[in-house]
Amino acid sequence: MPRSMHEYSGETDALADDIVAYARWRTKLDPIPLDHPRTEDELRRLCGPTVTPDGIGGERALELFADVLAPSCLSVDYSRYLSFVPAAPTEAAVLFDLVVGAFSIYGGSWIEGAGAVYAENEALRWLADLCGLPPSAGGVFVPGGTIGNLSALVGARGAAEARLAALGRQRPARWAFLVSATAHSSVPSAAAVMDADVIAVETKPDRRLRGDAVAAAIDLHGDRVAGVVATAGSTNLGIVDDLASIGTVCRERGVFFHVDAAYGGAGLAAPSARHLFAGIDGADSVIIDPHKWLFAPFDCCALLWRDPGRGRAVHAQHAGYLSFLDAYGDWNPSDFAIHLTRRARGLPFWFSLATHGTDAYARAVEVTLDLAAQARRRIDAADHLRLVWEPGLSIVVFERIGWDAEQYQARTEKMMDDGTAFVVPSRHDGRPVFRFCFVNPRTTVDDIDLIIGALR
Repeated sequence: MPRSMHEYSGETDALADDIVAYARWRTKLDPIPLDHPRTEDELRRLCGPTVTPDGIGGERALELFADVLAPSCLSVDYSRYLSFVPAAPTEAAVLFDLVVGAFSIYGGSWIEGAGAVYAENEALRWLADLCGLPPSAGGVFVPGGTIGNLSALVGARGAAEARLAALGRQRPARWAFLVSATAHSSVPSAAAVMDADVIAVETKPDRRLRGDAVAAAIDLHGDRVAGVVATAGSTNLGIVDDLASIGTVCRERGVFFHVDAAYGGAGLAAPSARHLFAGIDGADSVIIDPHKWLFAPFDCCALLWRDPGRGRAVHAQHAGYLSFLDAYGDWNPSDFAIHLTRRARGLPFWFSLATHGTDAYARAVEVTLDLAAQARRRIDAADHLRLVWEPGLSIVVFERIGWDAEQYQARTEKMMDDGTAFVVPSRHDGRPVFRFCFVNPRTTVDDIDLIIGALR
């Protein structure tokens, strides 16, 4: 009789040694290569069929991954990967991610994952404290900012429905959320899922959303407004809205206030940047992605509720087979976002925090802020580059003087192909620009100089 694939055999033991050795090699790899994408035809030629009736065996599958598939994925933790919002997980976080998978922890309920949920809540508490949220605040780790924003907006709608019901008023035919022009693309996407609208509120030339403009928009649109979404670190420019004045307006008018700090919220850990987030303590909900600038592996977004009951009211699922869960405490992570089944994805972040301490996190974020300041000075000194926006947090946006979009694209592809850097074009006011996003403390000033030289 053939061996069961669930049996731990000598063959499995040998495979485990190889996998752990490979993971260890990648974790301590220095320098990390950029690698490069391959086409589907190239991968098919190099790999051949991998899913077959009899299987190709673990050793062959690992060999294909190590030799072909992994090098066909760009290394987001490469020191000169400065596009989008990269990632730079700590070694401790990466290694503990192996443990999370090995234990098959179900992180949706307290009874099934009490130890894991307790640890995740410790990490969430640190983030809530950075935001200045009250001791009663709490939340859950979800896959990313899109699900975090969607879950928060559903909570905002629920709060708006309750408010109108208490006032004896009918809900509108169509809800709307007030946002700034710099709001992340996930916000209109979430609104579309909810069959709601987003209304972009006018901003001044610095593009910061402010309370007076929000107040005017609430007065204009009235009961249609389910909530206000402010940004604490916009993806393209690093802009932080005027959170204090927006929060004041939302409290005065009884409107739900959500802060999207998916990228920028890590700046709260740095003493030099904390003042930029004044007023975030007035938010009804906040998202922060540790897989962006807080050195966790993908995927890990913290969704925090000032009043967790608001999250539970709209997200808790009810069924006969679920009623048993509440007998062992009332903190089930599945109650606080759009999910039921969930991986304990916050554990690698918790383990790294517990291993290194929060002071180490503060220092690491400060390193990346200093890199942005160094890059700004070097761009100012370069005769072929021009800064186009005052740097926000760890983002620096600049143009290559005299280039058109095709030249931006061609140089980006050349730098990627030769392994120099991954710095892709963005757009600002309708024209192409380059953009550095520093979240990796391994990046150096020499890396910045190399890229600036490659743009001549």
